[in-house]
Amino acid sequence: MIISGKRFNTNLLLVPALAAVLALLCSCQSPKTNRKKVFSTLRVHLEAGQEAPERNQQVLISRANPVSVHVQKSPFLTETSVKEAKLVEVVGGFALSVTFDVQGGWLLEQYSTANLGKHFAIFSQFPIPSNEKMAEGRWLAAPRINKRIADGVLVFTPDATREEAEQIALGLNNLAQK
Repeated sequence: MIISGKRFNTNLLLVPALAAVLALLCSCQSPKTNRKKVFSTLRVHLEAGQEAPERNQQVLISRANPVSVHVQKSPFLTETSVKEAKLVEVVGGFALSVTFDVQGGWLLEQYSTANLGKHFAIFSQFPIPSNEKMAEGRWLAAPRINKRIADGVLVFTPDATREEAEQIALGLNNLAQK
């Protein structure tokens, strides 16, 4: 194409359109891409006595009707031992099922065998579903240890909405894959 005696390259008309398309493709992330960036923590503490305050702490579990529990400050299981996490349907709602790796399974079996009648206190920090920012974290549950857990799977009903529990499971699974 020739405009007023000078050559005009028609390919230059495509540059702004191509730049706009690339900007849209590169700047927008699909929900699936964002889902891979979600991470959660999981800390399993053991109920402790009130003695030795330097090693134990008092925590409140449940938001609606808080229950005070004394727990060891140091968790015996963390998200680094998680192999898989998923939501499972139970009577009256849902529960979070966490499968631990071999070492985590051994620890779970050892602690559940030696501490029948006590409670595990479970803490998690996870992204808030509405804005994907990391929440401060909270105590999710304090299931009573009624039997030896030999299969490496801890199942508990969290003090969380279904959406929050899904975020926790997603974040734990994303860490397990790394």
